[in-house]
Amino acid sequence: MLELVNVAKNYPSPGGTVGLCVLKDITLKVRNGQSIAVVGPSGSGKSTLLNIIGALDRPTAGRVVFDGKDLGKLTQIELARIRNREIGFVFQLHHLLPQCTVLENVLVPTIVDKKLVARKEVQERAVALLHRLGLKDWLLHRPGELSAGQRQRVAVVRALINRPGLLLADEPTGSLDKDASQNIAELLVELNRSEAVTLIVVTHSAKLAGCMGRVLELSNGVLRDRQA
Repeated sequence: MLELVNVAKNYPSPGGTVGLCVLKDITLKVRNGQSIAVVGPSGSGKSTLLNIIGALDRPTAGRVVFDGKDLGKLTQIELARIRNREIGFVFQLHHLLPQCTVLENVLVPTIVDKKLVARKEVQERAVALLHRLGLKDWLLHRPGELSAGQRQRVAVVRALINRPGLLLADEPTGSLDKDASQNIAELLVELNRSEAVTLIVVTHSAKLAGCMGRVLELSNGVLRDRQA
């Protein structure tokens, strides 16, 4: 599914001298269907790592191979296609469009697909997922009418609408209260199993990390399995 080979990320200083080294020689293999939490102190590079995995950023050195494709050799158009169809993203902030309904928000990632043959099937999948996540009465409501936890569930459905093989979640419970955080944690675990989607979560939550099958710790640019 995913392999990182000697990945490093440096940010040059304004003066052109040696800058900040955020990621150092990271090598990682992720199997299909795994659930992984990445933990570590603030500013350790967890989001940078997730952005590189998700083809939102490029490493300074090393390779990222996703589903047999070396991302470093792909064009921006090819990377955009992978981000839209093969990788789902959930962020701390839901980034829903306030002027659109819940259902319309979920369908946004499908707009770029010009194959209209499956349009009805895609809409049926969106409705089914929203029903499954307890949002069946909110399809025609706008994000401002939903609670924070409901908005984040909509964001999860949107991330899954194109049936991605990989779901990346960056602090998905960071802005939620305790109950909503627990609901999202349980939801991600359930979807990892039922949707057969590989899941990588960046989190400060020990409870959420504990729900994952593997926990990695990023510190001083180095990624290691966290000791039990």
